[in-house]
Amino acid sequence: MNFSNSLKAAVFLIFALTVGFTFESFAQDSVSYSLQEMVQRAKDRSPASLRAKTRKENRYWRYRFFKSNYNPQLRLSGNIPSYSQAFNRVEQPDGTIEFREVNQNFIDLGLGLQQVIAPTGGTISVNTSTNRFDNFLASDSEVQTRWSGVPVNISLTQPIFAYNPYKWDKKIEPLIFEESKREFVQESEMISMMVTELFFDYLIAQVNFDIASKNLKNTEDIFSIEKKRYEIGATFEDKLLQVELQTLQAKQDLAQAQLDLEKSSLAVNSYIGINQNAKIKLRAPDIIPQFDVDVNEAISYSFQNRAEALGFDRRRLESEAQLADAKGQRLAMNLTASYGYNNAAFTWSDIYNNPNTQALVNLGISVPILDWGRNKARMSQALANQQLTEYEVEQEAINFEQEIFTKVRNFLMIRERIAVTKKSDEVAEKRYQIALNRYQTGNVTISDLNIAQNEKDTNKRAFFNSLKDYWMAYYELRALTLYDFESKELLYIPDLE
Repeated sequence: MNFSNSLKAAVFLIFALTVGFTFESFAQDSVSYSLQEMVQRAKDRSPASLRAKTRKENRYWRYRFFKSNYNPQLRLSGNIPSYSQAFNRVEQPDGTIEFREVNQNFIDLGLGLQQVIAPTGGTISVNTSTNRFDNFLASDSEVQTRWSGVPVNISLTQPIFAYNPYKWDKKIEPLIFEESKREFVQESEMISMMVTELFFDYLIAQVNFDIASKNLKNTEDIFSIEKKRYEIGATFEDKLLQVELQTLQAKQDLAQAQLDLEKSSLAVNSYIGINQNAKIKLRAPDIIPQFDVDVNEAISYSFQNRAEALGFDRRRLESEAQLADAKGQRLAMNLTASYGYNNAAFTWSDIYNNPNTQALVNLGISVPILDWGRNKARMSQALANQQLTEYEVEQEAINFEQEIFTKVRNFLMIRERIAVTKKSDEVAEKRYQIALNRYQTGNVTISDLNIAQNEKDTNKRAFFNSLKDYWMAYYELRALTLYDFESKELLYIPDLE
């Protein structure tokens, strides 16, 4: 008896765990989202958001790499070891050739602290180095190991009249980095737009499925009424067949609506990065934010915040840099100077005893005497490119301003349209219910009922399409200005340095 009770308890426990697990899985696979919740999830965890964050990180490290060019660089270089055992060709004083066996090793090691001079494009460095030579074939009376080195040496390399990349990079690279940070915020708002489009595509698919389901039920009820009327001779066969065709068409519409719903579900799940089998139920936005948008204010925020506006300045600087590069190639001069000490000895420590002065000054020059117009063509091309860039930027700035003006006007128009479509939806729904009731009492023809149904469906879809257009325009306005007009806050605030 006790064994029987224990068995029942175990079976009950397994059943309870199984049911609980199934319910939990179902609960996890059934998710309800509002528009704002889905937008936030996409910004946080969608594949598109992860790609945007990765691009942002890549641009950050590019900027860090650029900044490192202006910091001192401590470098260790050399060969450890450079061993050689061979018969080498050695030319004698009388011009003959002898092949001598060598068995030797050469080690050189240098340490240098290097710093670029950004304003001039030059490089200054402080260096020290040590060399060791070992001759393994030396006799007992000969010195096998020799040392040489440079205890300290200061070197300067300075191009003259040349293009200075450090000067121009210091102007351009910070703009590129600032652009990338603003582009990341814009990409986030573009993700919001994409999610909004998918959200409403799925929501409209749900609405169409509900419409098709109700239409099928209503059509089947009407078909049942028409059959009874036909049986008592109150209607004609052609009307009965008409309703039957409408019933068959309603079934096809429901099947198509089901397919569209599944496709939209897959698209939403894939974009926001959730299980493809998850069942999502969307909640339509029931509140339309009311706020003022001034066109001139929107244009001002766009030029203040958008990456494209900052890109106008960056492109102008890049064209100036290209012109400076062309000018720098007309005359090439390079000054090299160094001063320090060097020495040679039989031991390493003796290198640093009374070293000799080492000095070097060299000025290299390269001037084209006859280049058959090569330099003139290069300069003319750079000037033409600079002028072209200026024209393009001016035109794009005009287009940029016109786009903001158009988008703001479009947003305001769509917001006014929502109230009209919502009222039309309510009126069409009420008219259809009245027409359906009158049809059931025989006071409205099937044709008039069909017209009322089509108007009901059309106005229902028009209302949800106007909702989609509004929220698409809402997030587009945020992306175009990087400003939230609803909360009156900047979406991107530049770092203060």
